[in-house]
Amino acid sequence: MSRKNKKLPLLEHVTIETVAAEGNCLFHDGEQVVFVPYCIPGDVCDVQIVKKKHRYCEGRVVRLIEPAPLRTEPMCPHFGICGGCRWQILPYEEQLKAKQKQVMDQLTRIGKVALPACRPILGSVKTREYRNKLEFGCCNRRWFTKEELSDPTLNLDDNHSAIGFHIAGAFDKIYPIRECKLMDGFHNRVRNDIEKYARDNGIVFYDIRTQKGLLRDLIFRNSNTGEWMLIIQFHFDETGGQAEAEQLMQHIVDTFPEITSLIWLDNQKGNDSIGDQELHTFHGTDFIYETMEDLRFKVGPKSFYQTNTDQAYHLYSVARYFAFAPLEEIRSYQAEDGVEVHADRLPDYQLKNEPDKLPLIYDLYTGTGTIANFVARRAEHVVGIEYVPEAIEDAKINSKINHIDNTEFYAGDMKKILTDDFISQHGRPDIIITDPPRAGMDQEVVDVILNAAPRRIVYVSCNPATQARDLQLMDTAYEVQAVQPVDMFPHTPHVENVVLLTKRD
Repeated sequence: MSRKNKKLPLLEHVTIETVAAEGNCLFHDGEQVVFVPYCIPGDVCDVQIVKKKHRYCEGRVVRLIEPAPLRTEPMCPHFGICGGCRWQILPYEEQLKAKQKQVMDQLTRIGKVALPACRPILGSVKTREYRNKLEFGCCNRRWFTKEELSDPTLNLDDNHSAIGFHIAGAFDKIYPIRECKLMDGFHNRVRNDIEKYARDNGIVFYDIRTQKGLLRDLIFRNSNTGEWMLIIQFHFDETGGQAEAEQLMQHIVDTFPEITSLIWLDNQKGNDSIGDQELHTFHGTDFIYETMEDLRFKVGPKSFYQTNTDQAYHLYSVARYFAFAPLEEIRSYQAEDGVEVHADRLPDYQLKNEPDKLPLIYDLYTGTGTIANFVARRAEHVVGIEYVPEAIEDAKINSKINHIDNTEFYAGDMKKILTDDFISQHGRPDIIITDPPRAGMDQEVVDVILNAAPRRIVYVSCNPATQARDLQLMDTAYEVQAVQPVDMFPHTPHVENVVLLTKRD
């Protein structure tokens, strides 16, 4: 019998030891580490090994024998099935401790650079309904749980189309979501109504294998101004489908006047990304507004904006503070014992001193110019660079509507735009603020930053692992002065981190 066909063991009465990466926990079976999702430290359970590697195993809980004293009830009826929000059963205070440890472990293990004491993580103001963007797939074949498949009344020949989230390991299947707690409940009403209307009117849901079917994807966005945007991806087959699509959208407009921006597209690609697609406005505007302090930000359907609006303000306040505050003040910060649960500590982050000279600032990966405009009033000039052209156009508008005239923005691939020649043309920055995607910065970008030699670098990251790698690349020239984790995504293992670097003498 080949090795892959060997029966994997059931490990009985094991105790989960600690939190691990990617929302998993772990325990040891002899010398072997076993990673398990949907459990917390202290749980006693039976674990079925599902994958065996040389250095580790992966398992799943088949029976919870004794729940950990810390375990809480999950907030979501879909917990354990949709694949998201794996830490719902872990108290939020413990989530924050795990995230803080994750940040420091990755900076230490991967970055291998000298670090100051890490400031207490800033917890999210909201732990429910905190997201301003959610995307749902529409599919003609839904995922069934084992319990559902055991129902003798289930007829698999019926129409089992669904709107929901893709199941990990089953790219062609969707688990239907009736209630998601991560966004204002209004989106649940809209999504469920669209599913019912589509079923009642014979609209064909998309089949990712054959790439046929009309209704493909829903993207919801809302804002702290009370506006709602809905983007619907259709897939028009050879026989058309636009008339059906327009009837559906008119139904949405008539039923939900709260939606201020209804946008659609015909996506014929193999994936659901919309960055390269032509969008059409069916109703209302093609944007919504977010506010931050006294600033307004136009957010279009292709624009990046931090998905936790309230927490974005705290994140950017930290970045601004690190950019301008005197180093002595930053270094003298004394963290309180324990972990902060709520990010209501803004007085600690108010700027107390004006710089002697207003700096030239580069804002890399600027998105819609949120950070650029947020710091512009304390800068001589701000130069923003972003890959998405539509986001750059929004960034320019955001400066205009906020009466900010000391910014300029450029669209394109960062490593192609940010060159030594670009620096020579636009000026050597005093401060660089960088907020790259999860992959971090390309080596070419790091090299240009080092050549530019700004006195400060404020590095905002949604992935401390790639941030740590980049810190190591800059370690010969820059010293880490402060580390501030910020939780943007409660109930998930993801965490943002802000690092201040200053040029070595």
